[in-house]
Amino acid sequence: MTEVLMQIDHLAKSFGGVKAVIDFSMTLGKNQVVGIIGPNGAGKTTIFNLISNVYMPDQGTILIDGKDITKLSQIMKARMGIGRTFQNIRLFSTLSVLDNVKVACDYKAGCSMIESILRLPRSFANEKKIRSEAMACLELVGMAHLANERPTNLPYGQQRRLEIARALVMKPKVLMLDEPAAGLNPEECFELIDFLKDILVTFDTSLIIIEHRMDVVMNLCHKIYVQDFGKNIACGTPVEIQCNEAVLAAYLGEEIQDETA
Repeated sequence: MTEVLMQIDHLAKSFGGVKAVIDFSMTLGKNQVVGIIGPNGAGKTTIFNLISNVYMPDQGTILIDGKDITKLSQIMKARMGIGRTFQNIRLFSTLSVLDNVKVACDYKAGCSMIESILRLPRSFANEKKIRSEAMACLELVGMAHLANERPTNLPYGQQRRLEIARALVMKPKVLMLDEPAAGLNPEECFELIDFLKDILVTFDTSLIIIEHRMDVVMNLCHKIYVQDFGKNIACGTPVEIQCNEAVLAAYLGEEIQDETA
């Protein structure tokens, strides 16, 4: 029996008269990968935004390690172990690879603004610690040799990996990836699958992914939730989802059957 790390109960969000998420519930176990799939407009990213507090839910609760984090700020949720990436790559093009990762550690600052401005001893110690943590993370994801490169000089697949590394340096208990395979070619997708399987163990984390690439979802996820018009219409293992007639008839049909043949 997998230990429950995150529990979501009856989450809902409306924008005016549009019900973006309707009574969504989910469990995520330790070192587990859960996928959320569905067509555009199904409410997948809204669920991510509710978990990370980009939006406040109209109703429902979000627990991590049994603690209610529903109404916590984005910063507090990060400190509680929630990390995420976005659909579009959001890297700082003028910063180095290393500095892009260091940015995620700003919330850990162990010195005041005055100490940083005046370059007092504690600010140097803090900078050294953050640099060490960022380099260690780059080592673990195989990008340490690119520390001084600009993100714009990297191929698209490496930019995706860098964005994930920036989230991982926060040592999240739960890492949410919004379409991590977007824009990748088939070879890069297989590399991504292997990479994500590795980080489950290396970083002792759990993953929630939104993804349209069924080859990624079916080869990576332990459990899949299927959304349609804001409502969950199916939940199960990849095999169960492949055989679910309602899911196949609704919008996945030939795509799943072709890619898993």
